[in-house]
Amino acid sequence: MPTRSRAARVWGEVWRITVAALFGVAVTALIAYEVDLGERVVPDFLWALDFVFFLVGLGLLLLRRRAPLTVALVLTAATAVSISVVGAEVIAVVSLATHRRWWRIGVVGVVFVLAGWVYGVLHPVVVDQGYSAVIDVIGGVVSYALLVWIGAYIGLRREHLESLRERAETAEREQASRVAQARVNERARIAREMHDVLAHRMSLVAMHAGALAYRTDLPPEKVVETAAVVQSNAHAALTELREVLGVLRETDGGAAEQEGPGRPERPQPTLADLDELVDEARASGTEVHLDVRARRLTELPEAVSRHAFRIVQEAMTNARKHAPWAPVTVVVDGEPGEGLSLAVRNPVRSVGPEPTPVGAPPPSGLGLVGLTERAELVGGRLAYGSAGGAFVVSTWLPWAP
Repeated sequence: MPTRSRAARVWGEVWRITVAALFGVAVTALIAYEVDLGERVVPDFLWALDFVFFLVGLGLLLLRRRAPLTVALVLTAATAVSISVVGAEVIAVVSLATHRRWWRIGVVGVVFVLAGWVYGVLHPVVVDQGYSAVIDVIGGVVSYALLVWIGAYIGLRREHLESLRERAETAEREQASRVAQARVNERARIAREMHDVLAHRMSLVAMHAGALAYRTDLPPEKVVETAAVVQSNAHAALTELREVLGVLRETDGGAAEQEGPGRPERPQPTLADLDELVDEARASGTEVHLDVRARRLTELPEAVSRHAFRIVQEAMTNARKHAPWAPVTVVVDGEPGEGLSLAVRNPVRSVGPEPTPVGAPPPSGLGLVGLTERAELVGGRLAYGSAGGAFVVSTWLPWAP
């Protein structure tokens, strides 16, 4: 890319110098023709000086970007004695006008008009009538105004193109930023789903495995029953983990089609699956009291229902971690327009069959934080703490009418 840019700059200088040289030669030829016809008088020494200024002018064009005012002034003043340098002067004046520094343009304009008048004096036109020096002044003003207009237009167009380029680059940067943020959000969502899904299953496995390790006096049939619970929940955990990780892979949509219409794509259950969650917890040995007071849960938005299910699931998991074998009470209430209220309550101390609690999985420190994030994602709020000898997780989620 830098090589192409450098080649473009070199080409830009070459064609400008070529145009200036051709224009200067053409104007010089026109003056020579007038001299040959006897319509203009040019002293012989000025022809030699004209050629020197022609070469110097072409060289100065290379410096017009570094010192636009100086180059424009020098070339404009040189036109007082040299007509062949007018091509380089035109390029320099147009280049100066692209910057639209009007005081510079005004200074060069004065020199431009005076130089034209001086050239007319040094190279007089032999005409008996109808010619006046005023014509040179008016012609110089009109010519200079035209050059300034061309330069200003080129400058405005360049700025417009540059602004479009900057907008495109800004849009690309913003798009890249949005993509990066979306990727971060998606990773956080997947991490939250994995935590919610696995924590529920593994807490059941840890609780029953701990019971097997602690209760050495269990009858064989009870050991088999508890081991079956551990096995089934471990298998379910692996299955749900595979489903969550499937989000990270590209699929052809076949799995979604197999779910069938009317069912949320797993692992995205809603409050419609709350009974299944409670039955599963009861089957594993946890006493759960479910009180559903809301009568219109089918009208609950899917996103809110999905987050509500995960909040109840994680709250039950926390209860099972910190108070194994303790009863859990789940209350679901609310209606459209007032919001959805969730409350999960469990005694602070375990009421299990043995005074010493069985081993529990190590806390991750993400459960309650994840619950709070879930509630805030849909514009709700969540509170938790001990009250009346019980640990309560209460949540309010918006429910549009």
